[in-house]
Amino acid sequence: MKRWFKQALVVALNVGLIFAFFYFELDKKLTFAQLKTQRDWIETYYLSHTWQVISIYLLIYIGITAASLPGAAILTLAGGYLFGLTTGTIVVSFASTIGATLAFLLARFVFRSAVQSQFADRLKVINEGVQQDGKFYLFTLRLLPIFPFFLINLLMGLTPMSVRNFYLVSQLAMLPGTIAYVNAGTQLGQIDSLSGILSPSLLLSFAVIGTLPWIAKLMVTLIKRRRKLRAMNLKFNKPKKFDYDIVVIGGGAAGLVTSYIGAAVKARVALIEKNRMGGDCLNTGCVPSKALIRSAKARHQMRHADQYGLLVKADAMSNFSSDEFTRVMERVQEKINKIAPHDSIERYTDLGVDCLTGTAHIESPYCVRIDDRQLTTRNIVVATGASPIVPNLPGIELVPHYTSDTIWSIKNKPKKLLILGGGPIGCELAQAFARLDIKVTQIERSHRLLIREDAEVSQTIEKKFREEGLCVLTQHEASRVVQKDGRAFLVCLHQEQEVEIECDAILFALGRKAHVTGFGLEKLGVELTNRGTIDTNDYLQTLHPNIFACGDVVGPYQFTHTASHQAWYASVNALFRPFKKFKVDYSVIPWCTYTDPEVARVGLNEQEAKEKGIPYLLSEYHIDDLDRAIVDSETQGYIRVLTQPGSDKILGVTFVGSHAGDLIAEFVLAMKNKLGLNKILSTIHIYPTFAEANKYVAGVWKRQTAPQWALKWLQKFHSWRRS
Repeated sequence: MKRWFKQALVVALNVGLIFAFFYFELDKKLTFAQLKTQRDWIETYYLSHTWQVISIYLLIYIGITAASLPGAAILTLAGGYLFGLTTGTIVVSFASTIGATLAFLLARFVFRSAVQSQFADRLKVINEGVQQDGKFYLFTLRLLPIFPFFLINLLMGLTPMSVRNFYLVSQLAMLPGTIAYVNAGTQLGQIDSLSGILSPSLLLSFAVIGTLPWIAKLMVTLIKRRRKLRAMNLKFNKPKKFDYDIVVIGGGAAGLVTSYIGAAVKARVALIEKNRMGGDCLNTGCVPSKALIRSAKARHQMRHADQYGLLVKADAMSNFSSDEFTRVMERVQEKINKIAPHDSIERYTDLGVDCLTGTAHIESPYCVRIDDRQLTTRNIVVATGASPIVPNLPGIELVPHYTSDTIWSIKNKPKKLLILGGGPIGCELAQAFARLDIKVTQIERSHRLLIREDAEVSQTIEKKFREEGLCVLTQHEASRVVQKDGRAFLVCLHQEQEVEIECDAILFALGRKAHVTGFGLEKLGVELTNRGTIDTNDYLQTLHPNIFACGDVVGPYQFTHTASHQAWYASVNALFRPFKKFKVDYSVIPWCTYTDPEVARVGLNEQEAKEKGIPYLLSEYHIDDLDRAIVDSETQGYIRVLTQPGSDKILGVTFVGSHAGDLIAEFVLAMKNKLGLNKILSTIHIYPTFAEANKYVAGVWKRQTAPQWALKWLQKFHSWRRS
């Protein structure tokens, strides 16, 4: 028998029970007034048929609870009146828990698979929360009678909570309420209505009891923390007064935003940076790489000026000289210097931040030392960032080698540059340097570039690279560097064969490693994740509640904009706890790879949706159909939008094309504010712009989801009107 048929059968039986319940007017018989009217007859019958009444009572109670029908409260009163406090509590406790568990199982069998697949992305956080703290949540909800128990039964059935845990927690947590109702039933003659049972004082008592799980959870956390500190022989004295509200370690994006927010709300903030203000983004990351990419694109457009109806001059087609390369790298430094005042010590000092230069060392959760100076603080925010991973490659000393941090110091144009890594950084720099007439070979050990993106996206970028003369070698793993006749070669393993690739410089673009050591954090017992980042909770707190971390040192996204995003949560949670705190929100995180064409994404792509088993509808619009793209000769690319089947809800967007990083912002706004494709379709977009592509892909979705039966009837309607 197929599962869907079994589910339909269970639903039919449950509907039948509900129909019978109301058809035979049991809802009118299971009332407070009826119970008081029939109490003498019930008592007489119970005295002569004790076990029969208990058995029937159990079956009725379990059936009503399992079917989520009204009447459980009246039956509980009847249990107290018939069986007394002790026996009544035992009978009602087991009957209610068994019935609740059956309702839990029914909801799980009939609805869970459909609900989990339909709303997998939204339920992921809930599922993780239930697996970690589900027993606490259930215990609290059971203790508070203001929550309908039948809803708790059904909703918990949709979660990953085990049946055993549900039963045991329910049995224990419902006991106080059961005793209160059963005891009220023993005094049936003195009660005028159900409202008399739940007096304000009793409700307050339940509310106090309901806080016990959270108090217990807090106590467990504190005990674990104290045990760990005791095991490490750590004991910290909290100062009576503090020099600062926050001491921030690290002057990159996360540290700067944290300091800015702290100063804006008039907190006293110290910012410690040992190198250059602005961190990686300004000095070695976003700013220099985009400056290089822009120069490289200009050079590329000069070489292809004929696409714009312009005469291609001979000198524009000649090789890019070392002098020109030097001027490009000097321009990169000029742009860094132009933006540097935005992140400077002078600016942040004017904002009210105490900017200190030197190496910070955390001596306790309340004390940070910089050189010979000690700073006491209520909170510490660690924003120490990350640095490029450099592999231990044998023979690497035989050839000049760089990372995305050090490549900007290069003066002479290399002839043969080898780039290890097919991720966003590797792809951006590979294309940029190749456009400056450097022979670039890109090595990726996986089977394709940009492995986190859809395969179609990887193919688009790889095809573009090959057209521009890049040599892309996938499924090649670097083994060692050797030297022959004064020339350097990288030896790679490809399909169990060794391949030698000549180079005169190597650029490592293999990811980044968080800075988690060297400033005292490891001596405080702060734990790391399996990714090597600082382990924080949902509020960005570490083992010590007043030590926060944000940015690349935490992850999971190593982007400047997510570092700034986390910095808001870290600063606000540090300054305003325990009065108010916020869980960090990663629900809508966009990013862009600045190749040409750009690759921008937010939410799910098709690859991830398939891996997670999330159903979706794909709508795709190709940029070569867009008027502005045609006149600008920028026709390569497409938009892929994933929506929830039967809805215009956006699950994710991948935008490949010119200005993709800018244009995807409309979808980010829509997803953040729960707006669907219908809203984008009804929004006026200026003509001719690239932004029209957003509207056109919404139009593709509309055509795909248009009800064909309605269109057929409309066709007949218009035909009738013409006749």
